[in-house]
Amino acid sequence: MHMPTSAHLGATGEQAAADFLTTQGYTVVARNYRHGRAEIDLIAQQGGKRLVFVEVKVRSDLRYGFPEQSVTLAQQQRVRRAAEHYLLSTNWLADIRFDILALTPTTGGFRVEHFEDAF
Repeated sequence: MHMPTSAHLGATGEQAAADFLTTQGYTVVARNYRHGRAEIDLIAQQGGKRLVFVEVKVRSDLRYGFPEQSVTLAQQQRVRRAAEHYLLSTNWLADIRFDILALTPTTGGFRVEHFEDAF
């Protein structure tokens, strides 16, 4: 059995994260939104009243710590800048939130942990 590449693992994990949000009642409105050097993995809408900017972290094992622990302060600031740009470009005026979805592979899928209001 060969191990998937980190890019493949990330793409598969991102799809699993989008599917997870959909099953939780969110609507994914954008994927891999870029502004400058910043990227937001998923932007989802919760009931039309809140926009959620989601950082997806996938780890194949926990040797280097939990996935949610790998979101650095610099990364949070980049996500916030990209989120500001998105908000201005869409004229969004309602609530926003920043979440982390931490995924670790399991047999036949991923274990998903959802950290709301993570930063």
